[in-house]
Amino acid sequence: MPESFAHKDNEKIMVKSALIPTVIIGVLALLIFSLVSGREGFFGALLAQFVVVIFFLVHLLVSKLSRNMDPMATMALALFSYVTKLTAIGTFLILLSEFTPRDAIDRTSFGVAAIAATAAWLGGEIKGYLSLKTHLPLPPEQDRSSEQ
Repeated sequence: MPESFAHKDNEKIMVKSALIPTVIIGVLALLIFSLVSGREGFFGALLAQFVVVIFFLVHLLVSKLSRNMDPMATMALALFSYVTKLTAIGTFLILLSEFTPRDAIDRTSFGVAAIAATAAWLGGEIKGYLSLKTHLPLPPEQDRSSEQ
């Protein structure tokens, strides 16, 4: 199979493996927090799902964009995207707490749903990655013998 097709399949597997458990947990969180906290709980859980999915989809997009880059450039891009995502989430949470009334979005529902969605996404991503059975290429024989 050509390498470009393999990468497309890998990316689909990773997204699908992560999204399915996240959606399931998200629907459960929406139901539970709607019953427990009403409309405010529903909106808190819904917002949490949105934030978590966007946060992790950016990670997979950066991985896709940096696939053929130099390892140093890949690391720089990964660190830049991580810092940018953390800054954006921090800013979002500050804006949410400052400009959104407590009776519009339940903070506890948001927090618990975000943690549950994050755990579901990471678990699904790990499961998807392990199912890829990717192997790291070994250096050529001559390079390994010269290092010893």
